[in-house]
Amino acid sequence: MREAEDYLFITLGLLLYTFGWTVFLLPYEIVTGGVTGISAIVYYATGFPIEYTYLVINIVLLVMALKILGLRFMIKTIYAIVVLALFLSIAQQIFIQPDGTFPQVLGPGEDFMSLIIGTMLTGCSLAIVFLNNGSTGGTDIVAACVNKYHNISLGTVLILVDVLIISSCIPVFNDWRKLVFGLIAMAIECSVLDYVMNARRESVQFLIFSNKWQEIANAIGTQTDHGLTILDGHGWYTGKERKVICLLAKKRESVFIFRLIKTIDPNAFVSQSSVIGVYGEGFDEIKVKEIKNKEEEPTPNPSRREGELN
Repeated sequence: MREAEDYLFITLGLLLYTFGWTVFLLPYEIVTGGVTGISAIVYYATGFPIEYTYLVINIVLLVMALKILGLRFMIKTIYAIVVLALFLSIAQQIFIQPDGTFPQVLGPGEDFMSLIIGTMLTGCSLAIVFLNNGSTGGTDIVAACVNKYHNISLGTVLILVDVLIISSCIPVFNDWRKLVFGLIAMAIECSVLDYVMNARRESVQFLIFSNKWQEIANAIGTQTDHGLTILDGHGWYTGKERKVICLLAKKRESVFIFRLIKTIDPNAFVSQSSVIGVYGEGFDEIKVKEIKNKEEEPTPNPSRREGELN
């Protein structure tokens, strides 16, 4: 069921990408990065067919994905490449006019507004695909490979790769306006991608004070996939010992957790706070290199100790 859900959301993300690209970007001839951008540059510079360059680059990247990201990621990537190509082909046949052009939905001269809307849609769609363990191929594979081993956001990697691709078109196209529009398009798309993914991954911490702590803990433990920690607390005013439930969860689960608490103890005192990052089982993976030998260990400062003030 989890795999079926992944494929369903990947397909919906590809549909959204197709809509944003075909309706808002393609009619206004907005330059973008990616493997298609590389293929176009190679074609204009050497005359080598675009489809062959596109195929060769994607084959190399798919082999990289197989070794680094695994067979499951590769299967979903191939699925996304094929489905996206099919959706784009069908969409172009639907929207193309008899004279071979595409209708400019926002009207002529609205290049920048169309760029903003289109890249927001494509950025959101890419986030949906990534969040469901998929990829649309091309430079997305490079971003996913880097993100697997380093704590660098997908949007940042895509920006770096696409800036190189778009900038390399200057001697070929000799059109600074398209270059600037292409860079703006990449910045907006990758910013939206990061925003959606970070919002999805955002975590919160609960501190729950209640006399019915045992019932609340049992409900959370059995009706969610999270473990929790029981802390020993001491009331300053009352002088009584009490238990405090400490829980880390995704922000999107907050409403359900509050509902559980209120059902059991409407008078419970609950503190909810955002956390910068949560790493470990059920959350994000720690992406830092381990210290292999003592020579790489940082040298301690003998004049200061942890927690000691001068």
